Amino acid sequence: MSLLHKALASFGIGAAKVDTKLEQSVFTAGEIVHGEVQIHGGNVNQHIDAIFLTVYTSYIHESNDLKHIENASITQVQVNEPFTIQASEERVMPFSFTLPIDCPVTMGNTKVWIKTSLAISNAIDPKDKDYIEVHPTPLVSDILDEITNLGFRLREVECEKASNKLRNPYPFIQEFEFVPTVGSFQGQLDELEIIFTAQAKDSVEILMQVDRKARGLSGLLSEALEMDESYVRFTIDQHDIPTLRGTLHKLISKFA
Repeated sequence: MSLLHKALASFGIGAAKVDTKLEQSVFTAGEIVHGEVQIHGGNVNQHIDAIFLTVYTSYIHESNDLKHIENASITQVQVNEPFTIQASEERVMPFSFTLPIDCPVTMGNTKVWIKTSLAISNAIDPKDKDYIEVHPTPLVSDILDEITNLGFRLREVECEKASNKLRNPYPFIQEFEFVPTVGSFQGQLDELEIIFTAQAKDSVEILMQVDRKARGLSGLLSEALEMDESYVRFTIDQHDIPTLRGTLHKLISKFA
């Protein structure tokens, strides 16, 4: 019977199971994630090579006019050293790790989750999946708020496949798309797109695309050739907060 149980366990029948419990499900990018991994032994003893926690998000990859959804790893941590879980044994392993400060935020269509995997030789690895809510850092939050205060509405947030120039450190970028609804940029711009290309605790590097509204025949021609789009890179740090709205207004106005 033991041989049968081992054979079945290798296919996941009567094998060990894993369940991850997080202390909370809402985080700010850069915050420490605390929790515990609960391992429930199956019908036979099984050697666990490792327990991995991997933070994932999904992104859109467009190819040949078709959109595909792909998953990308944000970070991965190993919880334990190898051990053997006995049949019917219950074991709990606490963990903590830091969520990357440039983790995508769960706004718009963006989802983030933590996948727990037990690495078991010659067997199907048991898995668990927990979705989390990720808020932007205070600095990124201030930037998004000030763009809104300039009369823009956040229309869409989406992770998309990054070009080779922007693929660092992930294969995707998270894009924040705004449209002007009130204020001085209404009627001047079609949209404003923001990408946070690099983030640290006290500073953030931004790539901003300003899409001007077409005016007259020449404007329509420029729009058709995508010549109405301008790009600007700049860095914002904590010292810029008091004058942030004015700084953003001045940068955007150069291309309006």
